[in-house]
Amino acid sequence: MTWRSAMAGAIRSEQVGERVTLAGWVARRRDHGGLVFIDLRDEEGICQLVVNPERAPDAAERAHGTRAESVVQAEGEIVRRAPEAVNPNLATGEVEVQVDRLEILSRCPPLPFQLDEEGVDETLRMRYRWIDLRRARMQRTIRMRAQAVSIIRQEMEASGFVDIETPIMWKPTPEGARDFLVPTRLQKGRFFALPQSPQIAKQLLVISGFERYYQIARCFRDEDLRADRLQELTQLDVEMAFPDMEYLFDLVEQTVQRVWRECIGVELEIPFRRMPFREADLRYGSDKPDLRFDLEIEDATELTRGSGFGVFANARAVRYLTVPKEFSRAELARLEEFAKGWGAKGLAYLVYGENGEARSPIAKFLSEAELSAFRPEPRSTVFFGADEPRMVSRVLGALRLQLGRELGLVDETAWRFAWITDMPLLAWNEDERRWTAEHHPFTRPTEEGLALLDTDPGAATAVAYDLVGNGLELAGGSFRIHEPELQARMFDLLRISPEEQRVRFGFLLDALGMGAPPHGGIASGIDRLMMALADEPYIRDTLAFPKSQAGVDPMTGAPTDVSRQQLDELGIRTVESTQ
Repeated sequence: MTWRSAMAGAIRSEQVGERVTLAGWVARRRDHGGLVFIDLRDEEGICQLVVNPERAPDAAERAHGTRAESVVQAEGEIVRRAPEAVNPNLATGEVEVQVDRLEILSRCPPLPFQLDEEGVDETLRMRYRWIDLRRARMQRTIRMRAQAVSIIRQEMEASGFVDIETPIMWKPTPEGARDFLVPTRLQKGRFFALPQSPQIAKQLLVISGFERYYQIARCFRDEDLRADRLQELTQLDVEMAFPDMEYLFDLVEQTVQRVWRECIGVELEIPFRRMPFREADLRYGSDKPDLRFDLEIEDATELTRGSGFGVFANARAVRYLTVPKEFSRAELARLEEFAKGWGAKGLAYLVYGENGEARSPIAKFLSEAELSAFRPEPRSTVFFGADEPRMVSRVLGALRLQLGRELGLVDETAWRFAWITDMPLLAWNEDERRWTAEHHPFTRPTEEGLALLDTDPGAATAVAYDLVGNGLELAGGSFRIHEPELQARMFDLLRISPEEQRVRFGFLLDALGMGAPPHGGIASGIDRLMMALADEPYIRDTLAFPKSQAGVDPMTGAPTDVSRQQLDELGIRTVESTQ
């Protein structure tokens, strides 16, 4: 059987007089007396069907009983619309099909929500995901995702990278998040882990002589979900022997440039800006700064060392943000609560009115030199952060983004990309009283960082880099440690004992000791890339079948209970939650 001879969205005026058979979904039905108009939708677009009872009485009778989202087949003649009926918003708007035969292939009951309905509860959308995916925005995003991945594959393979799959069941290793564990019937009481990334596998492939590897890889991280975070994600994974940072940057820039050009018609200027991590942290309070607006953080640490305001004088870092608005007391109280939500103890400020005089509880404690240094244009407010450097960056960085959005300072039409380089190698974990890897434990220190490992590990930098676009981290990578002695030294610094090193990473240390070339790479989260590309605020709407924020699938009900028999085969006993 031939279901269709043409696609509904592909009908054009040049085909007037032709007979066609179309099939698709009823996007809309309108009864106009005896005439019935049906907007027939398929993946190419929409075509208007006209069912006239005088021309096709059987088809008209069926059309009157057709609900939205039912699936129909229609046969008829392409005709030109009357001039006053032309729809310039449709590619098919100059023509319609006069229907002679209409068949209802599949009926649809009343929908749980309408395709053009706004504000539908996300759980309801996920419960009926097959309906949600029919919406024009979701169709556009999912198809754009496929187009972007196709472009990425073409660029990687044109540059000599080989697509190699790595295991989905792997050895549990520390990557920064909790592992999803997989029991096995053949090895009762033992577990595989789903990979958080193919990090070690891709290193082994390069050591094996595959000098240029790539993969569109599935990754799994058992962590709390956010607007821009998933438990099950997809990433472009790239690794190369004898790495060249300029080459990697050029490859990613050209790929991103082509994706933006072909998917949304935007021409990006390359090369992208470069910014050391320390500069991004000081000026924007973030390692993924949104560069679409100019509001910048300034440093006042040295200026306030002898300040009469004790909070400033005793803080390790004092920085401030000058905002072009005179805030009211109620607004200041609200912003202080916002800052406390990010960990601040409070939010000091100076408000300058029309006369240029400072209004603030702290003004009386500040010297003329301080007030002069902070004084902005009239009708402005200066906000201060005074604490440990990381906390100051965290608070003022979040405040900068919040105020940028509130005051309409962000250029929503702009695309601002930057490479953040010279990332920190280590972070101090106060709870565990030990150093932890900022990126992962296989990241290579810079030559300057290597010299600081014994004396000041916290100041050591890494050969690591992130690509940031409009405030989103779109890619990140590093050069790896290829010497077994240096890798063991890094493990020692992270307090991973020699015995634990052998148990968890013995195979990697062995591989590094058998002719490992210098190597490094980069990975780009496809889901987060699509957030930027499709302008989606929630990462879950960049993929077809996501989990909810609670980590469940409302459509299938997963995760679900399993039978006692299955658990017995795996050698597992469950413990009932007391919560």
